[in-house]
Amino acid sequence: MRILAINPGSTSTKIAVYQGEEEVFRAVLEHSAVDLAPFSSISSQYPMRRQAIYRILSDNQLLEQGFAAVVGRGGMLPPLQSGAYQVNQAMLDYLLSVPPEREHASNLGALIAYDIAQSFGAPAYIYDCVAVDQLTDLARFTGFSGISRSSFCHTLNSRAMAFKLCQRIGKAYDQLNFLIAHLGGGISLSVHNQGRMTDIVSDDEGPFSPERCGRVPAKKLAAFCFHSGLKEKEVMQNIRGKGGFHALMGTTDAREIEELAQRGNEKARLCYEAMAYQIAKGLGELATTVNGRVDHIILTGGLAKSSYLTGLIIPRVSFIAPVEVMPGENELESLALGVLRVLRGQERSHNFL
Repeated sequence: MRILAINPGSTSTKIAVYQGEEEVFRAVLEHSAVDLAPFSSISSQYPMRRQAIYRILSDNQLLEQGFAAVVGRGGMLPPLQSGAYQVNQAMLDYLLSVPPEREHASNLGALIAYDIAQSFGAPAYIYDCVAVDQLTDLARFTGFSGISRSSFCHTLNSRAMAFKLCQRIGKAYDQLNFLIAHLGGGISLSVHNQGRMTDIVSDDEGPFSPERCGRVPAKKLAAFCFHSGLKEKEVMQNIRGKGGFHALMGTTDAREIEELAQRGNEKARLCYEAMAYQIAKGLGELATTVNGRVDHIILTGGLAKSSYLTGLIIPRVSFIAPVEVMPGENELESLALGVLRVLRGQERSHNFL
C-alpha cells in the first residue's frame, strides 16, 4: 500500500512516500521569496507547488508504480471530527473560496492531494486537520459575551503519538486518557479522553514559547492595545511570531536560550525554566478535566528533543501519570499512517458536507 503524503508550509512543501509503515522516500521542496513573489495569494501557488511535486516524483521514478492513496495536510476548514476525511468537491470549493484571513499554506494540502490522486484513480484524504474540534460544551465557555473557546492545536502530531504509544503497549486509544504537550515554535496542550480530544490549551492561552507570548493578563493586554499606538497587525505579531523568546531574548532559537542558560546567563535560565513551569502548569490544569484519571502524559514536538527542557517538566507532572518523551514533529508519518489505518479497515473516513 503505497501512500504519498504532502505537507505544504509557508516556504516549503514536504512530501514522503510510504510503503505500508515504511518510509521509502522523503523530500523538502523549498520555495524561495523569488519563487513566491508572482503569487498574490496562497491558493494561487497551487499549480506551482503541484508541478514541483510531480517533477521530483518523476525524477526519482516514483510515478510508475502509482499510489493506493494520497493524503494532504488539512487546512482551515469548518470544525471537523478527528481522523480521515476523503477529499470531495465540496471540500475543494470551500478551500478555494476561503477569505484572506483564513488563507494558510495547509489549505493547499487537499487541493494538491486530490489532483495527484485523480491521475492514479486513487482516493485523496486529509487527516487530523487543524480544524479538528471535539471540545465539550463546558470547555467552550468564557465569561466574555460573544467570545467562546474553540479547538486549535497540534492535533495531527498529538494524536499520532498517542496511537504510536498505544500500539507499543498493546492498548486501544479509545480506552485510555492522555495529556499531550506539543512543544515547538508554538506550544499547545490537549487532553484525550477515551478517544476524544475534549479540551485543549491553545498557543495563545497557555505557555509562552519561542514565538508565542502565551497567556497574558487580559486587563493589561487590553490597556496595551489601546495605549501602545500599534495597529492590530502589529499587536498580533507580538502575540504570534514575535512573542515568547523572541520578545524576551531576541531569538526564537530555543537551543541558543538553552545554551545561554546552561552557561549561567540568569535571564536565559529564568525564561527557559518559566516556559517549562507554564507547560507543567497547563498539563495540571487539563488533568482536572478528567478528574485526575490520566493514563499517560506525552511530551512531543521539536523541543521535546531537549533533555534539559523535558527534565524541567517531568518532575512537576510525573505525580499525575507516567511521562513518555516522543520528540519530533512527525507530520508526514502521521498523515501516512492515519490513512494506512483507513485503507486497512481499522478506521472509517468521514464525509465532508
